[in-house]
Amino acid sequence: MKNTLAVSLLVVLLLAGCSKNDSTKAVGATIKIDGSSTVLPILEAVVEEFKKENPQYNLALGRSGTGGGFKKFSRAEIDISNASRPIKASEAEDCAKNGVEYIELPVAYDALAVVVHPENDWCSEMTVSELKKLWEPAAEKKVTRWSQIRAGWPDEPIQLYGAGTDSGTFDYFTSAIVGEEGASRPDYTASEDDNTLVTGVAGSKYALGYFGVHYLEENRDRLKAVKIINDTGGSTVAVEPTAESVIDSSYQPLARPLFIYVNKAAADRPEVKAFIDFLFANIAELTTEAGYVPLPNEIYDMAKERWGKKTLGSVFGEHGSQVGVKLTDLYKAEKE
Repeated sequence: MKNTLAVSLLVVLLLAGCSKNDSTKAVGATIKIDGSSTVLPILEAVVEEFKKENPQYNLALGRSGTGGGFKKFSRAEIDISNASRPIKASEAEDCAKNGVEYIELPVAYDALAVVVHPENDWCSEMTVSELKKLWEPAAEKKVTRWSQIRAGWPDEPIQLYGAGTDSGTFDYFTSAIVGEEGASRPDYTASEDDNTLVTGVAGSKYALGYFGVHYLEENRDRLKAVKIINDTGGSTVAVEPTAESVIDSSYQPLARPLFIYVNKAAADRPEVKAFIDFLFANIAELTTEAGYVPLPNEIYDMAKERWGKKTLGSVFGEHGSQVGVKLTDLYKAEKE
């Protein structure tokens, strides 16, 4: 009887220990992802499919904006940071100070769309010079009416909507259009949440805004795309943001690559490795389903090689966003 009781107690203790270990493993298997709202739909698509095959893992997705995501990433608060631009030198320095090493991985192409209300029947295209006139810092409280942008346009106030300062979209747009990253008039409705910007532009005939083309595609019945004439680049052709114009590089200067950054320490965890492996095995299909433009297979192959070798740092070095630079050239240069 005593022996039976002793064995029973031992089994209970062993089961309790196993339960505790399993619980700890489940908690530790959470992959924390934050950052760009532009990249978020791609990651949401990947997470949904990944969970079907790997229900044992938990994933936490946030949308703090590219800058907000990098702040958390540099403090090792998240495992993966989504970014709609390359990491800045200052952000890389913050990572280094905190001992955070990272692997930069491109995932898709995107285009920034300039949009207006569907009832806007005068603005079907704009030059880069006109956009600069509208968005540069000198325009604050001075360029406030449509008639100031182009003769013949209505003498009505422009209601502006655009990315918040923590957004990689803000950084890229100001660099591409104004010519200086972060240089923008402040008197507009800003948000890191693209859905807020969609609602704003869709609510006023005299509104104009910009954000990732994915949100335009999801709201074609509520928004109208403005074609872009890259006059500063010598073009006279008005180009609409489409998959074709992004791939053939005719939609300039508002086409850009999107990235994820993986904490090197997290990359060694089995759940993170499984997630990134799954991402690259399915990225082209899921990117298309999410409404973005897949990268060429050559770039995906280079990215997979970076991931396999755990290559640290950014191919952009200290330069950050570089308008018009080709990813293929940067990754080839890295291998040489």
